[in-house]
Amino acid sequence: MAMPDFVERYWTAEDLLQLPDDGNRYECIDGVLLVTPAPRGNHFYVVDAFLEALREFARTLRPDAWLFHAPFDVEIWPQTLVEPHIFVARRKPGISRIMQPADIRDLLLAIEVLSPGTAHTDRGRKREFYQRAGVHEYWIVDLAARAVERWRPTDSRPEILSGTLRWHPEGATASLEIDLPSLFREALGE
Repeated sequence: MAMPDFVERYWTAEDLLQLPDDGNRYECIDGVLLVTPAPRGNHFYVVDAFLEALREFARTLRPDAWLFHAPFDVEIWPQTLVEPHIFVARRKPGISRIMQPADIRDLLLAIEVLSPGTAHTDRGRKREFYQRAGVHEYWIVDLAARAVERWRPTDSRPEILSGTLRWHPEGATASLEIDLPSLFREALGE
Protein backbone atom coordinates (compact mmCIF):
# COMPACT_ATOMS: atom_id res chain seq x y z
CA MET A 1 0.00 0.00 0.00
CA ALA A 2 1.48 3.35 -1.04
CA MET A 3 1.84 6.13 1.50
CA PRO A 4 -0.18 9.27 0.72
CA ASP A 5 1.68 12.23 -0.79
CA PHE A 6 1.05 14.41 2.27
CA VAL A 7 3.68 12.43 4.19
CA GLU A 8 6.52 14.12 2.27
CA ARG A 9 6.03 17.58 3.76
CA TYR A 10 7.49 19.01 7.00
CA TRP A 11 5.12 18.14 9.87
CA THR A 12 4.63 20.07 13.10
CA ALA A 13 2.96 19.18 16.38
CA GLU A 14 0.08 21.50 15.43
CA ASP A 15 -0.43 19.60 12.17
CA LEU A 16 -0.87 16.34 14.05
CA LEU A 17 -3.65 17.80 16.16
CA GLN A 18 -5.64 18.33 12.94
CA LEU A 19 -5.44 14.66 11.86
CA PRO A 20 -8.45 12.38 12.30
CA ASP A 21 -8.87 10.08 15.28
CA ASP A 22 -8.79 6.96 13.13
CA GLY A 23 -7.08 4.46 15.43
CA ASN A 24 -3.60 5.22 14.13
CA ARG A 25 -0.87 6.68 16.31
CA TYR A 26 0.53 9.88 14.76
CA GLU A 27 3.86 11.29 15.88
CA CYS A 28 6.40 13.66 14.34
CA ILE A 29 10.11 13.96 14.99
CA ASP A 30 12.20 16.59 13.24
CA GLY A 31 9.34 17.27 10.81
CA VAL A 32 8.94 13.62 9.82
CA LEU A 33 5.47 12.11 10.21
CA LEU A 34 5.38 8.69 11.88
CA VAL A 35 2.16 6.71 11.47
CA THR A 36 1.66 3.48 13.38
CA PRO A 37 -1.46 1.32 13.30
CA ALA A 38 -3.04 0.34 16.60
CA PRO A 39 -1.10 -2.46 18.30
CA ARG A 40 -2.52 -5.96 18.67
CA GLY A 41 -2.28 -9.13 20.65
CA ASN A 42 0.34 -9.59 23.32
CA HIS A 43 1.39 -5.96 23.08
CA PHE A 44 -1.45 -4.86 25.40
CA TYR A 45 -0.67 -7.49 28.00
CA VAL A 46 2.99 -6.49 28.16
CA VAL A 47 2.19 -2.76 28.35
CA ASP A 48 -0.23 -3.53 31.19
CA ALA A 49 2.39 -5.64 33.01
CA PHE A 50 4.94 -2.80 32.87
CA LEU A 51 2.32 -0.29 34.02
CA GLU A 52 1.48 -2.51 36.97
CA ALA A 53 5.17 -2.90 37.87
CA LEU A 54 5.72 0.87 37.67
CA ARG A 55 2.49 2.08 39.30
CA GLU A 56 3.40 1.58 42.97
CA PHE A 57 6.99 2.65 42.44
CA ALA A 58 5.93 5.85 40.69
CA ARG A 59 4.05 6.91 43.81
CA THR A 60 7.33 6.86 45.76
CA LEU A 61 9.09 9.15 43.30
CA ARG A 62 9.49 12.86 43.75
CA PRO A 63 6.19 14.78 43.96
CA ASP A 64 6.61 16.31 40.50
CA ALA A 65 6.87 12.92 38.71
CA TRP A 66 3.85 11.21 37.17
CA LEU A 67 3.29 7.89 35.37
CA PHE A 68 1.35 7.98 32.07
CA HIS A 69 0.50 5.69 29.19
CA ALA A 70 -0.68 6.15 25.63
CA PRO A 71 -2.64 7.84 24.36
CA PHE A 72 -1.01 10.98 25.77
CA ASP A 73 1.12 13.30 23.63
CA VAL A 74 4.57 14.43 24.72
CA GLU A 75 6.09 17.63 23.31
CA ILE A 76 9.39 18.08 25.14
CA TRP A 77 10.95 19.75 22.10
CA PRO A 78 9.24 22.31 19.89
CA GLN A 79 7.61 20.85 16.79
CA THR A 80 8.14 17.28 17.95
CA LEU A 81 5.26 15.22 19.23
CA VAL A 82 5.70 11.64 20.43
CA GLU A 83 3.44 9.21 22.24
CA PRO A 84 5.42 6.61 24.19
CA HIS A 85 3.49 3.54 25.27
CA ILE A 86 4.47 4.33 28.88
CA PHE A 87 6.36 7.25 30.37
CA VAL A 88 7.25 8.93 33.64
CA ALA A 89 7.29 12.70 33.29
CA ARG A 90 8.14 15.60 35.56
CA ARG A 91 5.81 18.55 35.52
CA LYS A 92 6.97 22.09 34.92
CA PRO A 93 7.36 24.33 37.98
CA GLY A 94 4.14 26.07 38.94
CA ILE A 95 1.95 23.31 37.49
CA SER A 96 0.11 21.16 40.02
CA ARG A 97 -0.84 18.37 37.59
CA ILE A 98 0.15 17.39 34.08
CA MET A 99 -2.96 17.93 32.00
CA GLN A 100 -1.51 18.58 28.53
CA PRO A 101 1.80 18.18 26.68
CA ALA A 102 2.87 21.74 27.54
CA ASP A 103 2.85 20.83 31.25
CA ILE A 104 5.69 18.32 30.85
CA ARG A 105 9.15 19.48 31.88
CA ASP A 106 11.09 16.34 30.93
CA LEU A 107 10.89 12.56 30.84
CA LEU A 108 12.54 10.37 33.44
CA LEU A 109 11.52 7.28 31.46
CA ALA A 110 10.00 6.46 28.08
CA ILE A 111 9.02 2.91 27.14
CA GLU A 112 8.13 1.57 23.71
CA VAL A 113 6.99 -2.03 23.14
CA LEU A 114 8.19 -3.23 19.76
CA SER A 115 5.91 -4.54 17.08
CA PRO A 116 7.05 -5.71 13.64
CA GLY A 117 6.03 -2.38 12.09
CA THR A 118 7.71 -0.14 14.68
CA ALA A 119 11.06 -1.81 15.45
CA HIS A 120 13.06 0.21 12.93
CA THR A 121 11.62 3.56 14.08
CA ASP A 122 11.73 2.73 17.82
CA ARG A 123 15.39 1.68 17.62
CA GLY A 124 16.35 4.42 15.19
CA ARG A 125 14.61 7.77 14.90
CA LYS A 126 12.83 7.61 18.27
CA ARG A 127 15.88 6.40 20.17
CA GLU A 128 18.02 9.15 18.64
CA PHE A 129 15.38 11.74 19.51
CA TYR A 130 14.99 10.56 23.11
CA GLN A 131 18.76 10.63 23.59
CA ARG A 132 19.10 14.14 22.08
CA ALA A 133 16.18 15.35 24.19
CA GLY A 134 17.90 14.14 27.37
CA VAL A 135 15.28 11.55 28.33
CA HIS A 136 16.89 9.94 31.39
CA GLU A 137 16.10 6.36 30.25
CA TYR A 138 14.48 4.86 27.18
CA TRP A 139 13.42 1.21 27.36
CA ILE A 140 12.69 -0.73 24.20
CA VAL A 141 10.72 -3.84 25.10
CA ASP A 142 11.40 -6.70 22.68
CA LEU A 143 8.68 -9.34 23.00
CA ALA A 144 10.42 -11.82 20.70
CA ALA A 145 13.67 -11.69 22.69
CA ARG A 146 11.89 -11.33 26.07
CA ALA A 147 14.32 -8.53 26.84
CA VAL A 148 14.56 -4.78 27.41
CA GLU A 149 17.08 -2.54 25.69
CA ARG A 150 17.96 0.30 28.07
CA TRP A 151 19.29 3.53 26.56
CA ARG A 152 20.56 6.62 28.36
CA PRO A 153 21.42 9.96 26.74
CA THR A 154 25.14 9.28 26.24
CA ASP A 155 24.97 5.56 25.40
CA SER A 156 26.34 4.40 22.07
CA ARG A 157 24.99 0.88 22.67
CA PRO A 158 22.05 -0.36 24.70
CA GLU A 159 22.25 -2.33 27.89
CA ILE A 160 20.35 -5.56 27.15
CA LEU A 161 18.41 -6.82 30.16
CA SER A 162 16.74 -10.22 30.31
CA GLY A 163 16.96 -11.02 34.03
CA THR A 164 16.30 -8.35 36.64
CA LEU A 165 15.72 -4.79 35.46
CA ARG A 166 16.72 -2.23 38.12
CA TRP A 167 15.70 1.41 37.77
CA HIS A 168 16.84 4.09 40.20
CA PRO A 169 15.79 7.48 38.80
CA GLU A 170 17.22 10.72 40.09
CA GLY A 171 15.54 11.72 43.34
CA ALA A 172 14.18 8.25 44.17
CA THR A 173 14.91 6.84 47.60
CA ALA A 174 14.80 3.22 46.40
CA SER A 175 15.20 1.22 43.21
CA LEU A 176 12.49 -0.51 41.24
CA GLU A 177 13.29 -4.14 40.45
CA ILE A 178 11.39 -6.01 37.75
CA ASP A 179 11.89 -9.74 37.28
CA LEU A 180 11.66 -9.74 33.47
CA PRO A 181 11.28 -13.53 32.98
CA SER A 182 8.31 -13.52 35.40
CA LEU A 183 6.81 -10.40 33.86
CA PHE A 184 6.95 -11.83 30.33
CA ARG A 185 5.73 -15.26 31.44
CA GLU A 186 2.69 -13.80 33.22
CA ALA A 187 1.93 -11.17 30.57
CA LEU A 188 2.18 -13.61 27.68
CA GLY A 189 0.29 -16.39 29.44
CA GLU A 190 3.11 -18.91 29.30
